[in-house]
Amino acid sequence: MSLDTLAAERREPTAHPSTSAKPSLIGMDRAALAAALGAIGVPQRQQKMRSAQLWHWLYLRGAASFDAMSNVGRDLRQALAEHYSILRPEIVSEQISVDGTRKWLFRFPPEGAGRPVEVETVYIPEEGRGTLCVSSQVGCTLTCRFCHTGTQRLVRNLTAGEIVAQIIAARERIGDFPDLATPEGAIVPAEGRLVSNIVMMGMGEPLYNFDNVREALRIASDGEGLSLSKRRITLSTSGVVPEIARTGSEIGCMLAISLHAVRDELRDELVPINKKWPIAELLQACRNYPGLSNARRITFEYVMLKGVNDSLAEARELVRLLKGIPAKINLIPFNPWPGSAYECSDWDQIELFAEVVNRAGYASPIRTPRGRDIFAACGQLKSASERLTRRERETQGLVEAGA
Repeated sequence: MSLDTLAAERREPTAHPSTSAKPSLIGMDRAALAAALGAIGVPQRQQKMRSAQLWHWLYLRGAASFDAMSNVGRDLRQALAEHYSILRPEIVSEQISVDGTRKWLFRFPPEGAGRPVEVETVYIPEEGRGTLCVSSQVGCTLTCRFCHTGTQRLVRNLTAGEIVAQIIAARERIGDFPDLATPEGAIVPAEGRLVSNIVMMGMGEPLYNFDNVREALRIASDGEGLSLSKRRITLSTSGVVPEIARTGSEIGCMLAISLHAVRDELRDELVPINKKWPIAELLQACRNYPGLSNARRITFEYVMLKGVNDSLAEARELVRLLKGIPAKINLIPFNPWPGSAYECSDWDQIELFAEVVNRAGYASPIRTPRGRDIFAACGQLKSASERLTRRERETQGLVEAGA
């Protein structure tokens, strides 16, 4: 089999197809789990202990069925199975790049009277770490000119459970949960985890789905469950300025800004949200980010577009704009997609741009493109979910949000 054939391979796994109409426990915090237990008759005096058991099995051990929860009584396991689900999303397809990057197309069941929806999630293995790129919306409202996801209109926000389920399904698929049969499985490993980092850089604008993203990331960072350090969770925003301070105070994760231009007139074109919150307002919100320090720098993402934003004058202006902000600047070679209007900057020009930034004292790594051959690289994600009708979107409160 050739490398091209391997890269394009599409599998049709059927593990844990999410077809249940029962409410899912995945994505519930401890209070919600306690309420769910109370709803099926568990006495209040037992709810704290029982919800702790469920938390352990769902988020630390990765149990895929209630029967696997060995310290939960048979009667309670049966009652849980009758009323609730812990099914994973259906894996519609899995693609594996020649560089080891994996992209999954996950399908979630209808929410209420809606339709099933699909999102893409990407796993990037690297030496000493593994990064999972997670989606927060089906589609996007922002229409950034260089981003493939921006060509797919917003269908709906993902729930906290659907965001967490991407993490659980990916970890299960790559064998990153402990063996349920071994006592050691009850301990969070200090090293060797395949998913060591999460980036909210998949489909959608996370800060237009703030509440669900916040709840999902609180579960992801809980030390008794998925147990990912907040310093290993990065949320990327195109610049929803009013929610940036809340991100620092209520989530406490690392922050990344999709900047991509140093002049408002160009950023208005590349990242249209700039018309609402221009560069000066965005950078002031960054300077005020709670917890900002040299140890908790903001990452500024800058996609390199040939002849558009890659001049050395723009590199110098970038340095000037970021003065006083503890920052790292990720230079991203543009990843092409069918119909895109841009070209990637020449490699020599990217290196000259990086040199200007480096000389000013900022780390400016050039991001190695990963998964380009399966359209899993930055800016290439897009699912085939259909756009909702206006009435369906009004029902879900998306029209008011600017969808």
